[in-house]
Amino acid sequence: MTSLDAPSVSFDVVSPATGAVVGSYPIHTAAEVDATVEAARGAGQWWSALGFAERARRLDAWRGEIVSGRVELAHLMHEEMGKPLSDAALEIAMAVEHLAWAARNARKVLGPRSVNPGLLAFNQECTLEYRPFGVVGVIGPWNYPVFTPLGSISFALAAGNAVVCKPSEYTPGVGHWLARRFDLVVPEQPVLQIVTGMGDTGAALCRSGVGKIGFTGSTATGRRVMAACAESLTPVLMELGGKDALIVDADADLDAAAAAAVWGGMSNAGQTCLGVERVYVHTEVYDAFVPKLVSRAENVHAGTGAAKIGPVTMPKQIAIIRHHIEDALARGARAVLGGADTIDGQFVQPTILVDVPEDAVAVTEETFGPTLTVTRVRDMDEAIERVNAGTYGLGGTVFSRRNGRRIADRIRSGATSINAYVAHATIAGLPLGGVGDSGFGRVHGPDGLKEFTYAKATTRQRFPSPLALTTFTRGPATDKIVDRLITVLHGRKVS
Repeated sequence: MTSLDAPSVSFDVVSPATGAVVGSYPIHTAAEVDATVEAARGAGQWWSALGFAERARRLDAWRGEIVSGRVELAHLMHEEMGKPLSDAALEIAMAVEHLAWAARNARKVLGPRSVNPGLLAFNQECTLEYRPFGVVGVIGPWNYPVFTPLGSISFALAAGNAVVCKPSEYTPGVGHWLARRFDLVVPEQPVLQIVTGMGDTGAALCRSGVGKIGFTGSTATGRRVMAACAESLTPVLMELGGKDALIVDADADLDAAAAAAVWGGMSNAGQTCLGVERVYVHTEVYDAFVPKLVSRAENVHAGTGAAKIGPVTMPKQIAIIRHHIEDALARGARAVLGGADTIDGQFVQPTILVDVPEDAVAVTEETFGPTLTVTRVRDMDEAIERVNAGTYGLGGTVFSRRNGRRIADRIRSGATSINAYVAHATIAGLPLGGVGDSGFGRVHGPDGLKEFTYAKATTRQRFPSPLALTTFTRGPATDKIVDRLITVLHGRKVS
């Protein structure tokens, strides 16, 4: 149930670390995608009819299957996209936490509940519930091939939808692995299916008539996904790129801030939409902070084996990273660590740039590599102004002992973490998503469950109203009573 029978055309997955072929997968055509979605329609009805409790039981069993196979899954992630095994294991741990939350909270968030009808409709019984779309299409990324797709898949499943997932062409094996484990606990129907291929396969999924598309990827690709979905008015959830900043106030714990900046900027070889790419440091502590940052980053190396970061997964990204570094240096920036000459094949060593102009591409565009720009600011007003000047608005981090909340509240982003990097993404009950070029819609938390449903309102008249309003028999006396009620209820002047 994980995919259709393999078509004649296939593609190879190549390890970015070794260049070896680690898998071969079918390129599903539009007709095959349509057939997969059609099979999912009946499966979605069956899955929805199971109810919240039974779905939660099945999802908990799937979580157990993922945990029992976590070593195998981590090795597969490592092979396909190069992530170190320890980071792959951490990603799996975070993913199952969110899967557990979705299963346990779906009924409370989405189930029927009463709504007060108000005085004018006091004879009505009102109910609100959130119903599944039926089939949800998920287009997943390669950089976090378990955690990120499951942010949509597990919440869509908990809400009662069937799911057709198109994983990235760089990590299709991870998608198949997750679906095979799901089939062990839901063998009756094709509730979770995988289609594989390139951009055309994803476009076919957008045009297949699914109830909603959940997309995670670059802003440029997101625009193409939206255009394809617009043809059929298919709603979309857009988790797009970022250019997140870390702010260091004068009273910050500099050691903690430096450690967070290095992890936020360099982990996963910088291939994180929530990754730190810009650092703004109060002038009073700038000269003390930069050496601490460099000292920590010097101990991080890209490579294989015990290296702390792996290769850059997409070969075409190397040129972008190189361009961002070289453009900054050509415009007067200094590399206090690394530089373009430390790029070797698909391995990019950590690079820290200072004195980078704010209109340089290293500041304005997503680099998606292990690089940081570090900028001195006179105060937090300037830091906030520079952070908010960009078109992205995904996340952000603030280090300050006394002013963290005041600074965070002024940052234009979907979330901000104070004195810890990206803590908001690890907490299953909080929504995750962005504004501006970082997209719209939310995964995780109650908002994430509601993303994969539509609101269904129902009223039932309990008894005839003495104030019959929606009828041509309504007379002047009724109008006068309504006018008096409105005056009493809403006509008071606010002092």
